[in-house]
Amino acid sequence: MASRFVHSNPAGIKLLPRPVGVKNKTPNPVQITAEQMLCEARQEAVENRPSKLRITDPTELADYRLRKRKGFEDLSHRARWNSSAWIKYAQWEESQKDFNRARSVWERALEVDYRNHTLWLKYAEAEMKNKAINHARNVWDRAVALLPRVDQLWYKYIHMEEMLGNVAGARQIFERWMSWTPGQQGWLSYINFELRYNEVDRARAIYERFIQCQPQVGAWIKYAKFEMKNGDIAGARNVYERAVKKADAEDAEQLFVAFAEFEESCKETERARCVYEFALDHIPKGWAEDLYTRFLAFEKQYGDNERIEDAIVGKRRFQYEDEVRKNPLNYDVWFDYIRLEENVGGKERIREVYERAIANVPPAEEKRYWQRYIYLWINYALYEELDAGDMERTRDVYRECLKLIPHEKFSFAKIWLLAVQFEIRQLNLEGARQIFGNAIGKAPKDKIFKKYIEIELQFGNIDRCRKLYEKFLEWAPENCYAWVKYAELERSLSETERARAIFELAITQPALDMPELLWKSYIDFEISKGKYEQTRVLYERLLDRTKHFKVWISYAKFEASTMDEDDDSDLPQDGVPQYNHGGKKGCIQRARRVFERAVNYYRTSAPELKEERAMLMEEWLNMEISFGELGNISLVQSMLPKKVKKRKQITSEDGGVARYEEYVSYLFPEEYQATNLKILEAAYLWKNRRSDEAIFGLYVFRPHV
Repeated sequence: MASRFVHSNPAGIKLLPRPVGVKNKTPNPVQITAEQMLCEARQEAVENRPSKLRITDPTELADYRLRKRKGFEDLSHRARWNSSAWIKYAQWEESQKDFNRARSVWERALEVDYRNHTLWLKYAEAEMKNKAINHARNVWDRAVALLPRVDQLWYKYIHMEEMLGNVAGARQIFERWMSWTPGQQGWLSYINFELRYNEVDRARAIYERFIQCQPQVGAWIKYAKFEMKNGDIAGARNVYERAVKKADAEDAEQLFVAFAEFEESCKETERARCVYEFALDHIPKGWAEDLYTRFLAFEKQYGDNERIEDAIVGKRRFQYEDEVRKNPLNYDVWFDYIRLEENVGGKERIREVYERAIANVPPAEEKRYWQRYIYLWINYALYEELDAGDMERTRDVYRECLKLIPHEKFSFAKIWLLAVQFEIRQLNLEGARQIFGNAIGKAPKDKIFKKYIEIELQFGNIDRCRKLYEKFLEWAPENCYAWVKYAELERSLSETERARAIFELAITQPALDMPELLWKSYIDFEISKGKYEQTRVLYERLLDRTKHFKVWISYAKFEASTMDEDDDSDLPQDGVPQYNHGGKKGCIQRARRVFERAVNYYRTSAPELKEERAMLMEEWLNMEISFGELGNISLVQSMLPKKVKKRKQITSEDGGVARYEEYVSYLFPEEYQATNLKILEAAYLWKNRRSDEAIFGLYVFRPHV
């Protein structure tokens, strides 16, 4: 039958039977509630309750006892380590008033497991319940001797002696217990015992032994509160003072808070303030958060405005200390901390915070990690110069900062320039030049060259400026700004040939960062000198390099502008202009020829640049309008393009068509004329094909739609 309900897996392990599905799911005609089921179960339990055993004579009693003892003995042999079996056996013997047998059972149980303190407790309680006091004392003595670290045994033993009124015996037990150096609660129990019998001196002596054995902050505070409760304020203060000398830094905060609250409760506000200040000076900032909070509340209650502000500053200082302790590379916190100290602190404290801040050098030699850090040095130097007024210390700060920066990987022009400006303010020009020389030698930068040249120019050292420009261009020959400024310097000195030679040398460089700026400056230079032919040559040389439409427009505007220059030179003595129409027409013709060349270039060589060509035509039209009577607008209008809207498809990443986008294109006259010719040619071919079909009689059947 078992094989029908129990199945096994391939490993041979028997599993639970599979649940059998309910075949008939129709409701039972007789329904039952949960309440009825509980009532039936309760009724069955009452009916099946075993009847009480009734013993009528000694023989039956002896037989009953024999059977019970045999059962207990068998159980104790089978489960020797089961303490509950021994306890039930001993308690049954007690219920039969056979105390000797009960003691025998307890002793047998203790032989099996004497470390089980529950057995000792039950054994002693049984003796106490049966008023066998000496037997109970014997049990307690043996228990505390074998298990002295079980506090419950000591408590029960002392409680028994105290209930019996044996105070001296209880005190003796406490002394035995204290020799084992128990925990804090054991000492406090001894102290409370003495206080119950008004033995204050004995309690004080126990406190002294307690703090010698366990010199913890909690013990000192309880001792001081004990003295305070007994009215000995001087004694309590003495306890706190002794505790301050022996307490560890980790637990000192709790001690100082309790000490200050004690002085405050004694109306000694100055003493309490001294305690708070002493604690804040000697406890590490990370362990004094609660102390700062309480000190601030104390000052708000008892202090004046100045003291309240000092307390608030102290709390903020603690917050900053905590943040920089967690992350010393958080330079924003250092800036806030320094700003706080600069507002309220002294010089030495400010310098200390600055020194601690700059000691946190970024771990990696990458400029992005140093960009915030370098401002710590800058602020430090400015503080020493402007606030502290210590110039030598300022010079040392700049020197150490420049020595710390890895100039072979990156540098900061700002710190070089600040150091130079400081030396200039100190009228130390040679020192400033030396710093500039070191900067150019170690980490040359545009800003350094520009500032050095500017300073030397202010002092009128032209030869030094030329040497610096040469160094500048030797370091960065592609820098158009340097070429232009060098030429402008020579131009300002009326050294026209030197300026022209610099421009010529500049435009021959193989690589330039802003060539348009250089060419424009060169052209403006020649125009300012009235060298129009040389300007035209420059434009032609520029067009050989680039055909950008802005170059064509600038060239044409130059040709048109020469007309105004010529007209200004023809003013008579009376100041009334006599216009030279011949000169004007020549300038206009030259400007038109430039535009025509440009249009011809875009039509033949770059037909795809339609937008640039359209912008060029627009500039030409505006110029013709500006010529007034001499302009020929119709000449340009016949070449203007038409704007046409077109669509282009935008492909997606997978190559399909994502969407269509409209854009504006330009259709020039030669393009739509060619389009019209193609349409006429197609119409002519179609007409010839139709006439050929009519001649040969060829008819094409076309279905009716």
